[in-house]
Amino acid sequence: MRFGCVFTIILFGLVISGKAEIYIVTVEGEPIVSYRGGVDGFEATALESDDDDKLDSTSEVVASYARHLEKRHDMLLGMLFESGTYDKLYSYRHLINGFAVDLSAEQAETLRHAPGVKSIERDWKVKRLTTHTPQFLGLPTGVWPTGGGHDRAGEDIVIGFVDSGIYPHHPSFTTYNTEPYGPVSRYTGKCEVDPDTKRSFCNGKIIGAQHFARAAIAAGAFNPIVDFASPLDGDGHGSHTASIAAGRNGIPVRMHGHEFGKASGMAPRARIAVYKALYRLFGGFVADVVAAIDQAVHDGVDILSLSVGPNSPPSNTKTTFLNPFDATLLGAVKAGVFVAQAAGNGGPFPKSLVSYSPWIATVAAAIDDRRYKNHLILGNGKIIAGIGLSPSTRLNKTYTLVAANDVLLDSSVMKYSPTDCQRPEVLNKNLIKGNILLCGYSYNFVIGSASIKKVSETAKALGAVGFVLCVENVSPGAKFDPVPVGLPGILIIDVSKSKELIDYYNISTPRDWTGRVKSFKGTGKIEDGLMPILHKSAPQVALFSARGPNIKDFSFQEADLLKPDILAPGSLIWGAWSLNGTDEPNYVGEGFAMISGTSMAAPHIAGIAALIKQKHPHWSPAAIKSALMTTSTTLDRAGNPILAQQYSETEAMNLVRATPFDYGSGHVNPRAALDPGLIFDAGYKDYLGFLCTTPGIDVHEIKNYTNSPCNNSIGHPSNLNTPSITVSHLVRTRIVTRTVTNVADEEETYVITARMQPAVAIDVNPGAMTIKAGASRKFSVTLTVRSVTGTYSFGEVLMKGSRGHKVRIPVLANGYTR
Repeated sequence: MRFGCVFTIILFGLVISGKAEIYIVTVEGEPIVSYRGGVDGFEATALESDDDDKLDSTSEVVASYARHLEKRHDMLLGMLFESGTYDKLYSYRHLINGFAVDLSAEQAETLRHAPGVKSIERDWKVKRLTTHTPQFLGLPTGVWPTGGGHDRAGEDIVIGFVDSGIYPHHPSFTTYNTEPYGPVSRYTGKCEVDPDTKRSFCNGKIIGAQHFARAAIAAGAFNPIVDFASPLDGDGHGSHTASIAAGRNGIPVRMHGHEFGKASGMAPRARIAVYKALYRLFGGFVADVVAAIDQAVHDGVDILSLSVGPNSPPSNTKTTFLNPFDATLLGAVKAGVFVAQAAGNGGPFPKSLVSYSPWIATVAAAIDDRRYKNHLILGNGKIIAGIGLSPSTRLNKTYTLVAANDVLLDSSVMKYSPTDCQRPEVLNKNLIKGNILLCGYSYNFVIGSASIKKVSETAKALGAVGFVLCVENVSPGAKFDPVPVGLPGILIIDVSKSKELIDYYNISTPRDWTGRVKSFKGTGKIEDGLMPILHKSAPQVALFSARGPNIKDFSFQEADLLKPDILAPGSLIWGAWSLNGTDEPNYVGEGFAMISGTSMAAPHIAGIAALIKQKHPHWSPAAIKSALMTTSTTLDRAGNPILAQQYSETEAMNLVRATPFDYGSGHVNPRAALDPGLIFDAGYKDYLGFLCTTPGIDVHEIKNYTNSPCNNSIGHPSNLNTPSITVSHLVRTRIVTRTVTNVADEEETYVITARMQPAVAIDVNPGAMTIKAGASRKFSVTLTVRSVTGTYSFGEVLMKGSRGHKVRIPVLANGYTR
């Protein structure tokens, strides 16, 4: 009856003008994941948090309550507004109770004050956070055999990808020459049909495929010609991330007649469930992404891989952990789904993360041990280093060097930036044929309107034997990755080396008084750049990988929680590509792409989590995350501390010793993660306790998003049972507690030691403990300020087991006088 009074109050304002926008609204009442009964006629749908079984989304009990929630959403809108003045896009029923609606600002204000409405936020945009790694991570020899080899690695585990869709015909996803995939009864997701071919996007390997674009369409951003109103990947990014986590094993990576190796996902037998909510030109909208996550969890995915992050927080959001996106992911974890999210590409600057919450595994990006280098040898004997995934010019033969700006057909074409060699029609073929073409790296390469692929095509069209691309000044945002090309080619990324080449060319090239070239006398040859050099200094933290400290609000106040959580390969990663893909101009029309980003790191963790889930099907998301973190390494292949790429004062890149703000607990070690010995487990009530004890978070805001009263039992947010300890504001002494559970088959005795940088004293109690299989024990860590330095002190707690298990957690504290 309460809606009746609302109806009479606002009857006068039904016809409302004004620009419509999309809003995400949450309302009173429990979503399916946490409804424990209480509404007449509807049985409870929530599982107990310690129940191993997943929610049966197909049951009539769930379906009936879902219909009830949607009816309530429709009733609320129908009583407030005249039909046709608003457009409800989605009803969210599984993880949060609410809806997305397209309406005017005036209507939004009316809705904000309506009884039963808990929060209303304007929709905001998200962006994509844009091989050899299985061997680098030790999967073929150390992990896959324990799961029955690559033929069984990830069997029947369903990984959901909220991304730009999939190219289903790619060899990484086909079922040709594989053992048939049987049904997975617990997964109920649907498969859309290609509107053009009328063929299903699913094939057994791809087990579900849906797209979500209602918010994008309502915002006027969606173009069906390039974005495709189907799960088809119009970008490339979604196919790439899916192949990293779950692509088939042993797929040859061939480009320009060369095989760069065999590609494989982390869990090659895992199933792929596609939830397309990202699009090539504009990224995506939170309303669509939340709908995709809500559907994925309802369908029964085991793992969620999110290579997506918000562009910026909505204007009225204060807390990083409480918004429709993070609240939906909290619901997903409550439903037993492990979530891996990319940390973001805003590095190497502090507080640049876009993934904040303790229930999410936040993944930073590492450079692995492959480096692609190439060399240009000049006629004077000088060797110029550069990068280029290309074949060499003919052995023992040198070729004449010809600069693009010296062979223009018409000087009036200068307005087209002809020196970046994107337009063969403006250059003189007769002077270029049989020679090496010299081009300039302009700002057009940074913004994506020029590409190395096009330079290669231009050089080939003009009959050049190869090309050199010189970087004369570094533009902000420039990212120099090697690109596979069929023609001999090299990119000179060191400005001083480019100057050496240009000086040699100018000295060797006589000109008349007008500046026109009389003859080209400079010569050179390009070496072979197709073979990678394997470095023992790997892994390193990539320059672009977002850094901590983590923040609890958008005033950038620091949180008592470490982020990122873990480091995984994310630089120069080979993966499947969509033939329609345009995300990277250098790979348009190709079947594979080698790209970088924390977008590539997150699916590595999603795939490895699938292998852990396969071996330990009843582990919680927190247990899987704990196993990944406590067994990770802070040493590189040579046994030295991991280094991080960083900017120096001159803006040149250098390497510094990495800290937990760069890599979290360390670089993933899949073999050890399958058998961690101990785990730090946590669940929904623990996360609620973290929120309730974090200073500055409004208790009403917590209730709005979680439907739960506050629970302060943990006392302080640093007591959340995570496999890391962070105290952002340590005054005098703080005692932090942790609980570990023995997940090994036998009793084990652990000796516990701790060490810390000198500004903070650390002590652990007890110093040793024996834990029976399946049992849990508490220990405490005491941190005391010795001196105030204005910076964090780093340390660790190490637990060594009598049966060989090693459990390590990072400790961080910043000391203050008060």
